[in-house]
Order: sequence, then structure tokens, then C-alpha cells
Amino acid sequence: MLVKYFLEYYRNMDIAEAPVRPSSISLGIRANLAQFALLVGVNGLVGALVGQERSLVPLLGERVFAVGSSTALMLFIVSFGLAKATANLAAGYLADRIGRKKVLLLGWAFGVPVPIALMLAPGWSWIIAANVLLGINQGLAWSSTVVMKIDLAGPRQRGLAMGLNEFSGYLAVAISAAASGWLASRYGLRPEPLFLGLAIAGLGLGLSAFFVKETSSHMDLENGSTAGKSFAEVAALGSYRHRGLAAVSRTGLVNNANDALAWGLLPVLMLAQGLGTLQIGTIAAIYPAVWGVAQLATGAWSDRVGRRLPVATGMWTQAAALLWFWSADGFSQMVGATVLLGLGTALTYPALLAAVGDLAAPSWRAAAVGVYRTWRDGGYVVGAIAAGVLADLFSPGTALVVVAGATALSGLDAWTNLDSSSDDLNTLG
Repeated sequence: MLVKYFLEYYRNMDIAEAPVRPSSISLGIRANLAQFALLVGVNGLVGALVGQERSLVPLLGERVFAVGSSTALMLFIVSFGLAKATANLAAGYLADRIGRKKVLLLGWAFGVPVPIALMLAPGWSWIIAANVLLGINQGLAWSSTVVMKIDLAGPRQRGLAMGLNEFSGYLAVAISAAASGWLASRYGLRPEPLFLGLAIAGLGLGLSAFFVKETSSHMDLENGSTAGKSFAEVAALGSYRHRGLAAVSRTGLVNNANDALAWGLLPVLMLAQGLGTLQIGTIAAIYPAVWGVAQLATGAWSDRVGRRLPVATGMWTQAAALLWFWSADGFSQMVGATVLLGLGTALTYPALLAAVGDLAAPSWRAAAVGVYRTWRDGGYVVGAIAAGVLADLFSPGTALVVVAGATALSGLDAWTNLDSSSDDLNTLG
């Protein structure tokens, strides 16, 4: 039934998206299928590079470098989040000035050294430094693929486009996390699992350099004569001046704060419960797998029902999942909690990105995406610090409950404020 709905939706949207144009450039996923599919694959490789870290790095901290403090352990996520948030902002600024493809290539240039640094790291400070490079890679490369897909898809397929984008990225995170966990259980934490990361980075750089095409002309076609905005204006709109865009930014921040907890603290909690490396790697893979696959439906659904319902429902679902983790006992219950967490994130993620595309004019859309992703990935910093400090002062369970409460309140914030999708922001000063 779901497959039938998805195919019918896809077919109808392409028909509506394909008016006759004098230009050789057309908007719509089907009209740009080859490039769109390539970008889906490239974003999968971007996700696969970070997927290794979800299962390996917390265990490296515990077993190889003997990091005793939860706060110190979470510093690798803080460094990642700060670097990614800054790179997102730079990606939005640069995409409109030097082009989307150059930003993508720059992102891969920062990604190639990451697995090498993890292989050779003599101390925990190297892991933190490697995560700075990884954050820059993710901010530049993922942001550019988001903007390029929105450029190609046109105004009526943004939710579907973002669902496909996030599906590819997070399914690849899951596959990479599972593969890395399996390799680590068989050969050890390093160096063997990290050869996979080196191959991923090399393939991503090669495909981006030789086959990906610039999409700025598609943006120009959709934009027409709409005037642009300065980067400072866009940053103000996305941060506080516009009710809808600011709500999107706040919700994204809280969403990634609980993802930071899931990334850095849950593997340690599972280790304390006696779960083995393979079981931890499996759970680390299930979360992004559910998150990724479900977005095939949730992104398209947000095109039908609007962005507010999926976003708010997704945040409330994530809060329930975190509380389940708090009370979970053993592998099977943690699997159930991670499935629920993945479903909640799948509802929220593509709808938030599509909402930015709804609210921002094409001429300044790349900057708006960069501002949103900066706030969203700043959540890694907030979540990592909060979870680490709460776990050290009280317990990991306390950290779970506090973050769950913040996530539930964020859902209420989105439900109250994310109702401005019809506003014409180009009329604002």
C-alpha cells in the first residue's frame, strides 16, 4: 500500500512539475533523473563516512584511550558539531558565490584525511582533531547536495527530494556503522575497519569531480527576477526575525541535541549493560537505517499534509523513544527504542529541510539552508555538553530524561509556530 501511494505520488508530481519551457533546463526529479540519482548516491557516501564513527569512536575512547569522563568522551562530538555548524554557514554563503559543485569538492577534500587520522591517532586529541575535519566535510558536502537537489526538484517536490536525500545519507550511515562494527568485532577497532572509510572518501571525491554538474542554472530558472538578500538579512530571518524559519532552526537544534546523546552516550550505556561490540554496532546501525528508509514516505507525506504535523509528531515520538531507552533492559528492548527513535527523526528531518525551501526564495535559498543547518548542527554541541555533564553529575539516565523533556517541548514549539509556510519573505525588509 505504501509503495503504491509513493509511486502514484511521484508520477502525479512529475506531471504537475513539467510545463513546456523554451529553455533546455527543466525542473522536476524526472526531468533531471540522472543528476538527481547521482547526487543521491554521492550523499550516501557522505553519510557512510560519518557512519563509521557512530560505532567506532565511542569504543576507541573507552577501550583504546581509556577516557574515563563522559564529558571528556563527548568532546569528539562537540568538535564535530562546532566544525559542522560553521561549515554549514560557510556552505550556504559560498554556494551562491562560487557554485554548488565547488563547495561539494571542497567538502570531500576535508574528508579524505579523516580515516587516516583515526588509523594513526596516538591519543584522544587526534580523534578530536579528526572530528573537526569530519565536521567540515559533512557541513560542506551534505549542505551542497541538499541545495543541489532542491534546485533540481522544483517547488512542488521539495519534501520528496529531501526524503530521498536524507534516505540515502542515513541508510548509508546505517550500513557503514554495521559494516564497521562487524569489521571491528572480527579484526579489532583499527586499522582494518578504517580502510573502508578511505575507500568511501576516495570514491566520493572522484564521482563529485568528474560526474556531478553545477545546478545554479536551475535555481535561476525557478527564481526568475526575484531580488536576493544579503547574508546578514538571511541569517537574521532564520535565527529570530521570521516566526516560521526561526521555529525550524530551534527544532533542528533540539533534534540534533538528542542525536548527539544517541551517538555518544548510548553506546557507553549499552557497554555498561554488558552488550558486546557486535550488538552495539547493530543498534548503532538500526537507528539511522530506520531513519533513512522511513524518509522515503515521510518526506513525500509532508508535501501532502504540510510541514507542521510531521515535524511536531516526530519530536514527540523521539521524546517517547528516549524515555524508553531510560527504562530499557537488554538488547531487544533497546532495539525497540532505537526503531522508535529512528521513526521520529524520519518524520522531522526532511520536513524541516523542505520547510526552509518553502519559506526562502530561490535567490537566497542556499544561504537559508546554511543558516538552518548551522543552528541544527549546533545541537550536537549543546546536546553533547549537556548529556556529558548530566551523566557525570548524576547518571546517563538523568541525561536521557532531561533531553527527552526538551525534545517534547520542542515539538510543542514547532506545532505552535511552524504555520508560516504561505508567507512571502521577499516582502520583508
